[in-house]
Amino acid sequence: MKVVIAGATGAIGRPLVAALREAGHEVLALTRDVRASVPGARTVVADVLDRDGLLRAVDGLSADAVIHQLTALSKPPAKYADMAMTNTLRTIGTTHLLQVARAVGARRFITQSMVPGYGYIDHGQRPLTEKDPFGEARGTKADPIVAAMRSTEQQAFNAEGIDGIALRYGAFYGLSGSEGLVTALRAGRLPVPRDGGGTMSWIHLADAAAATVAALEKGTGGQAYNIVDDDPITWGEMIIEHARAAGTKPPRALPNWMIRIAAPYFAKLMIDTSMRVSNAKAKAKLGWTPSLPGYREGIRRDITA
Repeated sequence: MKVVIAGATGAIGRPLVAALREAGHEVLALTRDVRASVPGARTVVADVLDRDGLLRAVDGLSADAVIHQLTALSKPPAKYADMAMTNTLRTIGTTHLLQVARAVGARRFITQSMVPGYGYIDHGQRPLTEKDPFGEARGTKADPIVAAMRSTEQQAFNAEGIDGIALRYGAFYGLSGSEGLVTALRAGRLPVPRDGGGTMSWIHLADAAAATVAALEKGTGGQAYNIVDDDPITWGEMIIEHARAAGTKPPRALPNWMIRIAAPYFAKLMIDTSMRVSNAKAKAKLGWTPSLPGYREGIRRDITA
């Protein structure tokens, strides 16, 4: 297939381009940076939030699918305001990219969603599946973030004449996804809660890219798929393992109230949210299995490399 990727220069975008090329697909990389170079892809320069300029940039092009992987997260978000532009990319950006899909004749649309869309709360021990409520408002400051994830999914599912698929990724790690954590650890700016924090379902970026290719080729329109590994762990375990593998000093263990003051959004995600997410549907329906079912091997392999 010929595939347009928005976010091809991001953390998941680069391994996704490589995975698509390896699977025999042709890639058009949408970027607003005129200097950007994406190995294995032809670049198309446009700002996704500039609708008219975007449609001019793709005029005359054809493609079979559009993949939305845009975020505005160059570092781990600490405050709720750090998520504002990503929210816009998931709302207005999705609207514009669906117009791109129609303009280039694409019949498939895959959008990035995330498992915190199930709610920034403690979900207990039961693994969450795609049948659980997603995108519900809960009266907290995280509601706009959840609403943006719901928006991108619903726009994709309801796009007439287009098979829209949502991939609910776990928290990313590995490859460039671990760089921000290691940089913060080396600078002593990444503490852990004294109790280890909440449990999260994770996914290595290489496995996330492989799952995206599988969804492109085998996914069913109107469906969401959880893309996570087999080993949910606490934020404390993940951060400490990064420090051990990178050879940095251990992160400081701080009381929850102190983390909430310094990084209110990160505290909401790292302390208040706890979830175990099932990947059974993606395994059964997409024929995908994570090559790294747990986190230790992936962290050590990438940081060593």
